[in-house]
Amino acid sequence: MTTQSTAAQSTDVQSGTSAAYSRSLRKLYFVRFAFAAVWVGIMFATAAKAADPTLLLTGLLVIYPVFDAGAVLWQLRADPDQQRSKTVEWLNVVISVAIAIALGISSSIALPAVLAVWGVWAIVVGVPQLIAAIRNRRNGGQVAQMLSGGISVFAGAGFLFQGLQGSGMISGAAGYASLGAIFFLVSAIRLSVKLKGQSA
Repeated sequence: MTTQSTAAQSTDVQSGTSAAYSRSLRKLYFVRFAFAAVWVGIMFATAAKAADPTLLLTGLLVIYPVFDAGAVLWQLRADPDQQRSKTVEWLNVVISVAIAIALGISSSIALPAVLAVWGVWAIVVGVPQLIAAIRNRRNGGQVAQMLSGGISVFAGAGFLFQGLQGSGMISGAAGYASLGAIFFLVSAIRLSVKLKGQSA
């Protein structure tokens, strides 16, 4: 077997691996969009009636970062590049789980405390999301994820400030999640277009 044919086979394998990962990301983004869309609908209906933390509101607030942590774990498992450092993604998982616990505790105190904790989470997960999107840019559909990560940091700062000022407008968390859902949908569609073009 010649060096040229070996290199061609290696390129084909890498291309196939990249396409498989792109399909995995597309599936993940569609699932995350669907989950966020349902969560936002329930959250808006719940938050509109909540003057104080309720059991349903607490459950909704806790499940969102837990789902986020699960999605990152799924993405880590699907990532074909086992050589690069996964520290950023693992940090995202740990932080999301810790925030879920903090949200459960703060929701027993007051809505402003919940809003402040949500703001901290939006900030600290926005940065890893931005970094991961930059790393995955070769797989396509990552521009929306870069924007989502950047906006998450700014939105989180706003939530944190509002919470520290005593605001209990927790419906803002639903608005934040709805924007994230849109970005996931855009990324999934972009990946679909790319994969269709590759198979044509």
